[in-house]
Amino acid sequence: METKPYPASGFSGGFIAGALGALFLAIVLLYVLNMSEVLAISVLDVPSVQRVLLWAYENLRLSVVPFLITLVFYSGALWRLKHYLKAGGVTVEKIAQADHQVDILINLFFGIGVIWTAIGMRGALLDGLGNLDAHSAAKLGAFSILQRLVDGGILLALSTTIVGAVGGYLLRLIKSLAVGIQVRAYYNRLAKQQADAVNAVLQSIDEQLNRLVSCAEKQPPEHR
Repeated sequence: METKPYPASGFSGGFIAGALGALFLAIVLLYVLNMSEVLAISVLDVPSVQRVLLWAYENLRLSVVPFLITLVFYSGALWRLKHYLKAGGVTVEKIAQADHQVDILINLFFGIGVIWTAIGMRGALLDGLGNLDAHSAAKLGAFSILQRLVDGGILLALSTTIVGAVGGYLLRLIKSLAVGIQVRAYYNRLAKQQADAVNAVLQSIDEQLNRLVSCAEKQPPEHR
């Protein structure tokens, strides 16, 4: 029985994609475990990385996970769209679907920022004001209440809003720079092909009508 040979490039591409996916999942798992205080990870030998991690722990918390997952899927969808535009013989449906997926992931990045903003504001209000009345609030003072709001998640709300908005606009800019011209050129060619097809049909109909009129004019009067 004959076996179908598979190209080495396809195997190597799948292997690299699987290895990168496993590495990404491991990083996300370590981050979640560290955030949950199940596992303590420190990179004091690399101060810049340590500062980034501390900032993420204090300002973004677990919102880093959906942001990163969306970013990974966005990169894959954008690469797929670029590949489809370069390759020949790809159907219109595939290119349109890939383009739609990129736009959905950009909107999802915005949406994650909005959702985590609501989560952070809700947590901050519950922790800061949930168990207070007028007397206890006056006794605590404005600074203590503000501190409770900060500890409750108001920084999470503000930071995820900024990251979601800035990141979403950057993703749009990246798409425009990476495939914007190719996408517009592709849809322009598609529209031109459709217009040419319609013009060809109309021209064929016009020629047939002209032939019929010519044949009718050539017939003798008694046969008309």
